[in-house]
Amino acid sequence: MKQIPYWLDTAPPLPDRSGRELPESADIVVIGGGLTGLSTAYHTARKGAHVVLVEKDKIGSGASGRNGSMCTQGITIGVAEARKRYGPQRARELYDAFREAVDVVEELTQKEQIDCDFNRSGRLGVAYKPQHFEAMRATQRDLAENYDHETKLLSRSELRTELGSDYYHGALLDPLSAGLHVGKYLHGLAEAAERAGAQIHERNAATGLTRLPGGEFLVETLHGTIRAKQVMAATDAYTDKAMPWFRKRLINVGSFIVVTEPLGEEQARQLIPNARLVVDSKNIGHYIRLTPDHRLAFGGRARFAPSNPASDLKSGDVLKREMAEIFPQLADVRIDYVWGGSVGFSWDRIPHAGEANGLYYSMGYCGHGVQMATYMGRAIAEMMDGHPEANPLRGLGFPKVPVPFYNGTAWFLPFGGAYYKAKDRLG
Repeated sequence: MKQIPYWLDTAPPLPDRSGRELPESADIVVIGGGLTGLSTAYHTARKGAHVVLVEKDKIGSGASGRNGSMCTQGITIGVAEARKRYGPQRARELYDAFREAVDVVEELTQKEQIDCDFNRSGRLGVAYKPQHFEAMRATQRDLAENYDHETKLLSRSELRTELGSDYYHGALLDPLSAGLHVGKYLHGLAEAAERAGAQIHERNAATGLTRLPGGEFLVETLHGTIRAKQVMAATDAYTDKAMPWFRKRLINVGSFIVVTEPLGEEQARQLIPNARLVVDSKNIGHYIRLTPDHRLAFGGRARFAPSNPASDLKSGDVLKREMAEIFPQLADVRIDYVWGGSVGFSWDRIPHAGEANGLYYSMGYCGHGVQMATYMGRAIAEMMDGHPEANPLRGLGFPKVPVPFYNGTAWFLPFGGAYYKAKDRLG
């Protein structure tokens, strides 16, 4: 069993971008080599800027290469909560941005000819309890009436045509959400950024930032210091002590995934006949999909513990048991991959992006990072070019940190996890 992300292991080998000489200055320095950073580097370089991206490990080694490889529509907090919180017009603007984000990924894969198995396979939101299905009925009406988004409600019996399991009580199908191979996508986006003129420096962590009197920055790295007119913080859940202001405004939640041995096309299609992306309605829920080579990827929070080799194995055992509850026919299937990683959540469960003390940022994707990171990289590029209106998250400043002396270590997560798991069991 491999303890590395399936998506990175099965992508084309990446070139070694470490050991490169750092220039003395650049128009823009991007900190972080995930999807946010790569998209920002790509879009700013295409505008003619001299762009340098520094990544402390390898491209995609953080959350961007460790997720479920889903590119789904829908706002993180739900449409009803968005309308209650922000009002109908602002909620619609936000929802449209989340929906457009999927289009941006598709357009980028086509424009740059990135072969990453992008497929509008659709998302099944499956109901863990009968009352969840009734809530989906209300959501379907809300989406149609207030957001011009047509979805399909599937009863429990109808769901059997979409899912080889009797575990759930129905589903809401969004036909326009997409799956992709995120490892191949990362590979292609990095190459596209370099073709546009961006320089990528791996294994070269940013260790400090100094704002100069004229507004420029000195970016200290492991292998030198670079002067930048503008800096983009694109580190999300992997923000470290070099940027403490952002670190304390994010909660890093562990997420874990197992991937089975190849099942063969016939058995894979018996599980998810139309290759939908499956996300359940539990508070501590699961995300499920088929891989391009007919394996089942099964992810979830599993345990509220940091990711490390021992913890990932324990989480993998939990996920395999839960997978067999939903798909008893997989009880004896071999697990070939298990890995974990961190997901960046903001305190109000909505992404945040903008400019703070002269530093540009986009973080806190709350599990919607594949499409929103790509989209926000483009938006930040426009902001840096003098168009603040391009930021769909403008005006949504980070909320006040509700935990005194919080420094980015979420010591309280096991307690919250136990509470929500109990809610899932008890109703």
